[in-house]
Amino acid sequence: MGLFLAVIVGIGYFLSYYYGNSAILYVAIVFSVLSNVGSYWFSDKIVLALSRARKADETEYRELHRVLENLAITAGLPKPRLYVIDEPAPNAFATGRNKDHAAVAVTTGLLSVLDRSELEGVLAHELSHIGNRDILLSTLVAVLVGLIAILSDMFIRSRLWGFGGGHRDNRSGGGQAQAILMLVGVVFIVLSPIIATLIQLAISRKREFLADASGALLTRYPEGLASALKKISSYNSPMRHASNATAHLFISNPFGSRAVRGMTKLFMTHPPAEERVAALLGSPIS
Repeated sequence: MGLFLAVIVGIGYFLSYYYGNSAILYVAIVFSVLSNVGSYWFSDKIVLALSRARKADETEYRELHRVLENLAITAGLPKPRLYVIDEPAPNAFATGRNKDHAAVAVTTGLLSVLDRSELEGVLAHELSHIGNRDILLSTLVAVLVGLIAILSDMFIRSRLWGFGGGHRDNRSGGGQAQAILMLVGVVFIVLSPIIATLIQLAISRKREFLADASGALLTRYPEGLASALKKISSYNSPMRHASNATAHLFISNPFGSRAVRGMTKLFMTHPPAEERVAALLGSPIS
């Protein structure tokens, strides 16, 4: 989080220097703070709306409510609000600013393909995200990544449209040094969204491994979650309302889970399913 804020301040400082207006730096800082505050209070409502989630009726989904309540009691957490997404792709996510204002959403496809022990594993995974405060971290990180991308995009568009500085103070002998500094700043602005996204994805992958481990400890049956991950990852079609803004919140990639190896794993929101299953079962990756 500190690194993200440092990147935002760095972008704001460069833009204020580039355009010769120190107010830009202060605006960037204030905007980042307001974005964090807004995401803290409204993250659950935004994510649930984007995912087209509806409240799970306690009569229609009585067993689902019972499983979640039992796991929440075991974990020492308040029972989160429960939502269902009318979606054939099996998936689930947790959201909310803290354990007292949390929600868990599952797809109808998940309910149709998992047995009880597998469903318990998935719900335990999501409860672990709540207990580990991952939902708040993921939401704030997503907002900061979006903010960095917006600032970078504004700069690039301003240059394409012919606005901005970059030509100041080249009269003196320091013009060459300033030109080098300007070039470094431009490269930083252009690459910062990529760097920020890689940081976000790295955080997301680490938290998924942690939630897998915590969920397995909660149910005392890692085989259930491992089996669920195998079934979920075998469904390769994307969710109908998949969004880059919320992809990292789901238990599996909503664009279709496939094991990817090599450098491409850097750009995945989730670890490959084989690695997660192997970690849960304590077996080497085949």
